[in-house]
Amino acid sequence: MITAGALMAMIALAGCTSRAEPWHLTNVAGHLPDLDFTLTGDDGRPVSGDSFKGRASLVYFGYTHCPDVCPETMGRLMQVLEKLGPDAQKVRILFITVDPARDTPQALHDYVGAFDSKHAEGLTGSDWQIESLAKRYRVAYQMEKRDPNGNYEVTHSSAVYVFDAQGRARLLATDHDTPDAIAQDLRRIVDQRS
Repeated sequence: MITAGALMAMIALAGCTSRAEPWHLTNVAGHLPDLDFTLTGDDGRPVSGDSFKGRASLVYFGYTHCPDVCPETMGRLMQVLEKLGPDAQKVRILFITVDPARDTPQALHDYVGAFDSKHAEGLTGSDWQIESLAKRYRVAYQMEKRDPNGNYEVTHSSAVYVFDAQGRARLLATDHDTPDAIAQDLRRIVDQRS
């Protein structure tokens, strides 16, 4: 017969040995800095990382003239929000340009608005602000050669950074992660209270 004390000890030990469910995405908690920046929103007003506290943030570095990767990624993030249902209200997509020369606040507003003006916001800044922020989160990008008409593309990383409602870096999604996997992990982030 098991005594009450032995039963309590077994329950306590079971609690110590249980493991948290693994993430589908890459866990970057403790490896990347918190959401911290000063940029210009797509409404022309200054914003900071603190402006977005209270909701989980999906941060993506791209540009409005991107022919393929950016629209595909934004489309995938729209699928993620759809899978979240009502919890999508607790999430914000921050589209940070790597092409501030062409991506004015109005251009960003039109671009993100074409996907989802309710949940997405475009952010821009000076070349220095964008470069500094990209380095902070280890985002690589490079302007390609201009064609005879002066047009150019920007080669850039395609990862999406997931920050919790307190602005802490939590997860990294790549283009290999499905909308289902992103939505499952994002729901866990949204449901966490601390």
